Amino acid sequence: MQPAGTEAEVTHAISGRRTPSSAFFRRDFLVALLGYFFLFMSMTLFFIFPLFLGRFGASQSRVGLIMGIHSLMAILVRPFFGRQIDRRGGKRLSLLGLGLLMAVMPLFHLVKDAGFLPVFLRALTGLGWGVSMTATITICSDLAPLDRLAHSIGVVGAAGLVASAVGPMLAEEIVRFFGFGWLFNAGLGFIVLAFVCLLVIREVPRPESNGRPPGRKLFVGLTPAMILLIGLMPVVHGAVRSAVIYFIALFGKSLALERIGPFFFAFSTAAILTRLSGGDLSDRFGRKRVIFPAALIIGLNLLGLSLVKSFWPFVLAGFVAGLGQGLIFPALSTYLIDIIGRERKGTALGLYLSLFDAGMAMGAPFFGWISDLWNYPVMYAAAGGLMLAVAALFHLKAPELRVSRRPAESP
Repeated sequence: MQPAGTEAEVTHAISGRRTPSSAFFRRDFLVALLGYFFLFMSMTLFFIFPLFLGRFGASQSRVGLIMGIHSLMAILVRPFFGRQIDRRGGKRLSLLGLGLLMAVMPLFHLVKDAGFLPVFLRALTGLGWGVSMTATITICSDLAPLDRLAHSIGVVGAAGLVASAVGPMLAEEIVRFFGFGWLFNAGLGFIVLAFVCLLVIREVPRPESNGRPPGRKLFVGLTPAMILLIGLMPVVHGAVRSAVIYFIALFGKSLALERIGPFFFAFSTAAILTRLSGGDLSDRFGRKRVIFPAALIIGLNLLGLSLVKSFWPFVLAGFVAGLGQGLIFPALSTYLIDIIGRERKGTALGLYLSLFDAGMAMGAPFFGWISDLWNYPVMYAAAGGLMLAVAALFHLKAPELRVSRRPAESP
């Protein structure tokens, strides 16, 4: 028995002609996308929450626990709730997650130390975030034309990148003029806006299962080694991404660069532009034909970053990193959807995001250990080498998805 997404066949509803952009950016899709942006904004405001915890003399390990429990909870709940999204629909669970976040946000006003309460509240926000984020991405992809799956996920990712760039800056201004109490109020306000957006969109019928029993295994017909290889790709991508996100500021400081911000600006700009203009490349040419070049860009850029000594090559490396990130996220996530089956899109997205976040969580201490033993250039060279090695293995051994083209009907 062949799995959904093997060399035998992956049936996509893809027409020979490209769906016009007017059919892509319709009301319900845009409203759901705006809801995702507001949700992401609420979470990015908490990037400066460690400054609030610093008021209580919290140790770095305690701050790490309070901040990290949020991501850990999201990793744990996404696979389970992904299955529930497939069974019950994304709208109901997205509203459930947002409702939990609305209930938790006001409780941050009660935090008076770095003890149990902030740990508990951050765990609850991780639960709400893990459910609502996965469900909202699924809703957005359901509302897009069937032949634009990767493009829709790429556009959603671009909204998250914009929020990641704007949110922390807005948070700093709120705290500077009004204090942390209003930061928590702003977080609640964005969640309310997200809830309203998701409430007014139409419910999307679940896709047909194409005759496959609902309880079938996720990776029917694939060997354990092949499943491991497919799962390894998002884990390694997350790991090498952590080397950039968590250590690039320290690397820039070691080079005596005056400003680090332009690196992140170049990264976000390139990733957003790539996802908006080229997010549909894997829809048009196939997933692996985009995943491998994107992984090459990321790996080779990390090797080049290890050789950087001055400001402008440093900024250029940020731009190239954004190009790779903008290409790989929609292609790799939709590859996993194609493997598991589009009727299990929520499960596939939940699994993909959990694997990526697990890679981020494991990569940070691993690459930090390498930098402690040697230095940052060696760390980035190791990250690049790891990415290239796994990408080559994936390209050679992972199943190729053959697309059968037939007329599509937009939802």
